[in-house]
Amino acid sequence: MMQLPELPYDKSALEPHISARTLEFHHGKHHKAYVDKGNELLQGTGLENEDIETVIRKIAGDSSKAALFNNVAQVWNHTFFWNCMKKGGGGKPAGKVAERIAADFGSYEKFVEAFKAGGVGQFGSGWVWLVDNGGKLEVMKTPNAENPLHHNKKPLLVADVWEHAYYLDYQNRRVDFLSAFVDNLINWDFVEANLG
Repeated sequence: MMQLPELPYDKSALEPHISARTLEFHHGKHHKAYVDKGNELLQGTGLENEDIETVIRKIAGDSSKAALFNNVAQVWNHTFFWNCMKKGGGGKPAGKVAERIAADFGSYEKFVEAFKAGGVGQFGSGWVWLVDNGGKLEVMKTPNAENPLHHNKKPLLVADVWEHAYYLDYQNRRVDFLSAFVDNLINWDFVEANLG
């Protein structure tokens, strides 16, 4: 059964970029609802004791399990998203991730441009990711609960572009939220660790 993870920081740690009020709703209500509904839907599927990534891979694309997929994948996506941020984060990375971004995008600035464009260009609800696709870094956007796992791409970084992720702080200004995310919040240590 899935558990609602604790945030890796205090609810006010990301202010002024993401308010404690947003995290109270986003983590305490939205993420919790996905955990609760996902656990309810897992009952009797034979998947109750599988790890969450295995469940996602097994049921992705099965229309008879769409509701289960949506809830379980949203639990995974949100848990990953919380870890992509930290107080005092953002800006240019260093180390291996910086080298890979420069090699695959041409520059950090071109990566930022592609990442923001992906997030703004995701119509409706969804996510914008930095992924490793067979050894090449690329930006990927996914609708609703989809994520790179069932596309055989390795997720390294994600920004949530569902309205509940930013509406209380930014209203309809998704691009401003993405700018704040990139400039002030990205946990590059987490991204570097995901590179392996």
